[in-house]
Amino acid sequence: MHVFSEHNNCCYITLSDFHDVLSFMSTVGDPRNIFSVYFPLWFHLSHDIGTKMIWVAVTGDWLNLIFKWILFGQRPYWWVQETQFYRNDSIPHLEQFSITCETGPGSPSGHAMGSSCVWYFVFLFSNYLSFYRFHLLRSCLWICFWVIQICVCISRVFIATHFPHQVILGLFAGMLVAELFEHIPSIYNASMKVYLQAVVFLFSAAYCFYLLLKLINIDPLWSVDVAKKWCAHPDWIHLDTTPFAGLVRNLGMLFGLGLSVNSELFVQSCKGKNSHKAIFKLMCVTATLTFLQLYDFIKMPTHSEVLFYVLSFCKSASIPLGVVAVIPYCVHFHLPLQKDLRN
Repeated sequence: MHVFSEHNNCCYITLSDFHDVLSFMSTVGDPRNIFSVYFPLWFHLSHDIGTKMIWVAVTGDWLNLIFKWILFGQRPYWWVQETQFYRNDSIPHLEQFSITCETGPGSPSGHAMGSSCVWYFVFLFSNYLSFYRFHLLRSCLWICFWVIQICVCISRVFIATHFPHQVILGLFAGMLVAELFEHIPSIYNASMKVYLQAVVFLFSAAYCFYLLLKLINIDPLWSVDVAKKWCAHPDWIHLDTTPFAGLVRNLGMLFGLGLSVNSELFVQSCKGKNSHKAIFKLMCVTATLTFLQLYDFIKMPTHSEVLFYVLSFCKSASIPLGVVAVIPYCVHFHLPLQKDLRN
């Protein structure tokens, strides 16, 4: 957290020398990168890891939303402006950045929870490296896990988006979610009906809880107005940081994954004769990452919240369709053509 005391210029607590690194680590922990970077990488390495990664990420983010509505966590960049803890002449100045102005409640940290969810689950596979020669590799993987999580947590505190206790809570909550899913193998072969039931349940439960809070005169979106009030620059407020934006984005991903893994395109490509070839995996990873980076340039209109949420759901659903079904199907039929040309 970048803090400046107007009373004592010598007391200048700053991590500004590491600003670029910490901003990058905050991006590493962004839940949106789970879908656009980590998922395509891991899915084509292992379908089971990629599939469970989406389930873990979506469920973890859904729980994060519910916890935020229950805990009503403040964020540092607005708390210092509204608290009675400081006298008027001793309010510290927190420097804000373009990624500071998150609009949802602050506890627990969604970045810390999402990052720990995914990376803890990915590194759990190191537990199966029981042979002696893999002990050092397993230790290195867990060291990497903790280094990543500590850096993500520090970065979120640095940009004045979270308090330390919020990132710690998010870190351990995410690990707990990942650990629970490690004991649910049935999702690997879930039918489209199961995916639909999960999407409907998660949306209905969240919306019913939202209505319940409204019914008892509690506004679950109270933090949006506070964020708009105290954000240093209005253009740093983004609709895709609101609680419902994350919900529809995640449910779109889960719905799209269900369509993809239960499609004939997936069976013919990722389950076909080319599926175990290194060149097939490499081409799929390269093509999907390129596609998703270009796809990210498509921005949803923000003049209508309902339209934004509907289009966000559709855009999110199309991501796994491209990663899991369409692109691998195209690569699958390209490989035999290359082989024939060589002959």
